[in-house]
Amino acid sequence: MEHAATPATTPASPATPAVAVPPDGALPSLVGLSREEMGAVVTGLGEPAFRAKQLWHWVYHRGARSFDAMTSLSKSLREKLEGTYTLDRPAESAALVSDDGTRKWLLRFGDGREAECVHIPESGRGTVCISSQVGCTLTCAFCHTGTQRLVRNLTAAEIVAQLMTVRDAFDEWPTPQVDRNITNIVMMGMGEPLYNYDNIAQALRILMDGEGLSVSRRKITLSTAGVVPMMVRCGEELGVNLAVSLHAVTDELRDHIVPINKKYPLKELLDACRAYPRVNNARRITFEYVMLKDVNDSPADARELVRLLKGIPAKVNLIPFNPWPGAPFETSPEGAVKTFADIVHAGGLIATVRNPRGRDIMAACGQLKSASEVVRKAKRAAKIA
Repeated sequence: MEHAATPATTPASPATPAVAVPPDGALPSLVGLSREEMGAVVTGLGEPAFRAKQLWHWVYHRGARSFDAMTSLSKSLREKLEGTYTLDRPAESAALVSDDGTRKWLLRFGDGREAECVHIPESGRGTVCISSQVGCTLTCAFCHTGTQRLVRNLTAAEIVAQLMTVRDAFDEWPTPQVDRNITNIVMMGMGEPLYNYDNIAQALRILMDGEGLSVSRRKITLSTAGVVPMMVRCGEELGVNLAVSLHAVTDELRDHIVPINKKYPLKELLDACRAYPRVNNARRITFEYVMLKDVNDSPADARELVRLLKGIPAKVNLIPFNPWPGAPFETSPEGAVKTFADIVHAGGLIATVRNPRGRDIMAACGQLKSASEVVRKAKRAAKIA
């Protein structure tokens, strides 16, 4: 079977905005720099190259918040760094804690734009859900984030800083090897990761580096709505787990609720899944399927899903729809979800029903959309009126 085409550069999403740059007069942060970039910083300051490894250790393994704390570096180097760079994380516009222990941060970046990340505690593990864009271009009909226009891509620094902000909150420095509050990463927050591939790739390489943040690639899952040309490249270059936002078993319905399907229809998407590097029964592709009452939750839909996924090492994650104000859908009844799951399981696939988390702070799946954006829109509307 032929692999999907893999272009040399990321395919542009419609009107993809440029990434952020530091505001006038602001010093750049070392957070988000690759090993090569950090080496260039050190040698650019007239220091020997081996200092870059020490600097990397302080930034990503120990999570240093000040240059004075970097005691293995010479005083002169620390002074040079102090006058040229920062170790800043994004400002926290809000930090919310759910009744179930889920935590959500609204982070404000240097240009004033905001995005959200979430920590979901579970038995024996903790997952951080990270955003890749400010807003989203995909306009999936059931997704709250999809009602917020795409503003711009997040930089590698802004992606890495989300994890570091959560680490700060748990005081999880130096990077622990056991008893972590943060064990897994999911690129399932605001935005479509494969429409921001270059920044995502740099950020994930930093997260996976064993001498820094040290998150195993087997503990990282990237979710895509189906940017087919980038899927094989992602598997070959990053080797992370793949999750596909499927949500429908016909092109007609998927065109409506996941509009990217008009560009990359089901056959192309599923062929790309079959070609995904390293996919096997030990590393299955997760197919996410939000359960919408009387839309995609019938027994016939379940049987067609089994047929579509035949031959793909797959597991199906059934997601009860999380209503938000003005949502055009309702949540499938528990009985319908159970019947659907039973049919998928009988068809030889792993089928799990996701337990919604963080609903009281709008942190559940498909709900990431900052309240501050709503407030800003209301203020703009009031001015126009």
